Amino acid sequence: MVEFVDRINRPIQLVYYPPYHSKYNPIERCWGVLEQHWNGTKLVDVETMLSWASSMTWKGLHPILTLSNIVYQKGISLTKKAMKQVESRLQRNPLLPKWDILIQPL
Repeated sequence: MVEFVDRINRPIQLVYYPPYHSKYNPIERCWGVLEQHWNGTKLVDVETMLSWASSMTWKGLHPILTLSNIVYQKGISLTKKAMKQVESRLQRNPLLPKWDILIQPL
C-alpha cells in the first residue's frame, strides 16, 4: 500500500473492521445474500460457482466476476529493517492504532 500511495501521489486511510464485527462490513452482507441465492446447491466445480454468483443481485446490481488463477506465495515477510521503513510511513490514530492508519505519499 505504501508503494501504491507513492505511485498515485494521494494519501490513503485504512480503516479496518475489528474482528467479529461482520455486520458492519458490506461485503459480509453480500456473502450472506449469495449463500441464500444458491440455497444449498452443490457447488461441484468452478463453472457452477461462477454461474450462481453471476446470477445473483445485491442492492439491485449483478456482480462483475472474473476468475483469477494466480497462485500467491505463502510465508512472505519483510525483514525488520524493511518493516521499520514501512512503519515510519504509517500514521496510526492514537485512539485506534490497529484499526485506523493513514499513509501519506512522499
